[in-house]
Amino acid sequence: MASLKDQLGGLVYSTEHGDTCPDCRRPLAECECTEQADQARLAELDGVVRIRRETSGRKGKGVTTVTGVPLPAEDLKALAKVLKKRCGTGGALKDGIIEIQGDHRERLKAELEHRGYTVKLAGG
Repeated sequence: MASLKDQLGGLVYSTEHGDTCPDCRRPLAECECTEQADQARLAELDGVVRIRRETSGRKGKGVTTVTGVPLPAEDLKALAKVLKKRCGTGGALKDGIIEIQGDHRERLKAELEHRGYTVKLAGG
């Protein structure tokens, strides 16, 4: 973890370039951090989409998580929107993981298989 001095010592705004990226310290127009992170996420996938139900850390509320979808960030966001609409519930996209409120494993499995993905129900 970076020290407090490193965290506070970075340039946040420049009148010459505008906003700068906190990671690479380059102007946001030239920053490639998100693209590199997206490529790294796609490289470590094995081609199997995993669906599981989780309650850990959510005060007993269950959510269905979908991981391992081999899509870029923009397409993943669009897929999350379609899946939320299909289930008729809310959800979120966090760090490449689609979270759908409630237990919708079977419905999500059918939808993703219909779209041509290899789907596996993970967990209990």
